Amino acid sequence: MHCPFCRHEDSRVVDSRSSEDGTCIKRRRQCPSCGKRFSTMETTSLTVVKRSGASEPFSRQKVLVGVRKACQGRPVSEDDLALLSQQVEESIRMQGLAEIDAHDVGLAILGPLRALDEVAYLRFASVYQAFDDLGDFEAAIALLRAERQVLGPSYAADDPVVSGAGEDH
Repeated sequence: MHCPFCRHEDSRVVDSRSSEDGTCIKRRRQCPSCGKRFSTMETTSLTVVKRSGASEPFSRQKVLVGVRKACQGRPVSEDDLALLSQQVEESIRMQGLAEIDAHDVGLAILGPLRALDEVAYLRFASVYQAFDDLGDFEAAIALLRAERQVLGPSYAADDPVVSGAGEDH
């Protein structure tokens, strides 16, 4: 690490602290040449590889934009969306990979989104799981209903999609 004051090519770490969310480390350094102190911030890079083969840095903002579209008209707050994007980033980083496929980012969104809002989950899943026809939607809804029966009726019984309240019999 070059000293920003005298450009000496070495420095000594005096103190290290990780951020509250654990995504970066702040280091206090001292130059052995001029004796001045300075701080550095270290973060790990996470690269997303798109279908085209192009790479770009992971962006929580892009996760937010995609999920916000799926949640349009749903009772989901901006705080809920911010928490979801943080959960997605943490789960991806926990995989310990420097590069992740864009499709895998979409799949990492599905679990937290499902817990947040099942209708938004179905909207988002229809894109990332490439639903081709109504049968794909019916199968996904049937799976949600089956899991609801296993977990009990209080598992979001207010939701007409899963509870069956909006169906014609």
